Amino acid sequence: MIEIRGVTKRFGKLVAVDDISLDVGAGEVFGFIGPNGAGKSTTMKILACLLRPDAGSAMVDGHDVMTDGDAIRRILGYMPDVLGVYDDLTVEEYLHFFAAAFNLPRKQRKATIDGVLELTDLTEKKKAMVESLSRGMKQRLGVARVLVHDPKVLLLDEPASGLDPRARIEMRELLTELGRMGKCLIVSSHILTELAQMCTSIGIIERGKLLYAGSIEDAYRRMGVGDRVRIRLESEEAPLEALRSVIAGDERTQSAKVSDGVIHVELTPGQTSHHFLIEMLVARGQRIAAFTPEAPRLEDAFMSLTKGQVQ
Repeated sequence: MIEIRGVTKRFGKLVAVDDISLDVGAGEVFGFIGPNGAGKSTTMKILACLLRPDAGSAMVDGHDVMTDGDAIRRILGYMPDVLGVYDDLTVEEYLHFFAAAFNLPRKQRKATIDGVLELTDLTEKKKAMVESLSRGMKQRLGVARVLVHDPKVLLLDEPASGLDPRARIEMRELLTELGRMGKCLIVSSHILTELAQMCTSIGIIERGKLLYAGSIEDAYRRMGVGDRVRIRLESEEAPLEALRSVIAGDERTQSAKVSDGVIHVELTPGQTSHHFLIEMLVARGQRIAAFTPEAPRLEDAFMSLTKGQVQ
């Protein structure tokens, strides 16, 4: 659905996007990760036909961003990081305005708007003034706005920015559902735990360079990040250091350490079964009080690959 090949964009001496190539398919929720100034928004603006690349090519559903802007705008919805809304309109009027802007036939507008309001859980707010909405409601309205013309591709720049925990969860569930509907989504965010829970693939960008693109699981393997387990034993007299040494010596573990009476184990990348740890401890006469597996964190993969550089 999205094909980027060798795209570069400069602003004077600053190279905002540096020779990146990327593919994102239908039904894919692609998490775009990077610090401020990394090139995420610039890449999205190129796909939205708001900026022209200085080199390379970008295609959206077979349409070239350099020559087929009108065709792309009909199949693409773009939500920028700074959401502009018209405060003196009701939610329903706001969506009618954009439905008209996209030349949606008048007979279809009410049913379409009612549908996106239901999808974004804004039906009860349809008569409310936009200015009266909370930040989370306005973010959902922004998503509703980009869905009015039923686009195949959605570019969402920091859609969860500034939201409270409940609003973030609701936004995550909404975007996951859009992916299930077969839409192609590119979502940028600084909240990596949210991306890890909803994205099917990720891209990590720093100083305009795309450092990684692929599945989250493959990122963990390639970057040496494995599952973790925290183990607390019943006996306060248990020989924790000796047990730690035995666990660390197993080829299925990458590391083991003791802290505050707990054994912290990191498994080798790709090793998802952790029952062998229980067997090892039971075989040595230990009773386990708590055994807590933890999946790898996207933050670990991000930190292992990036250098914290900004432009």
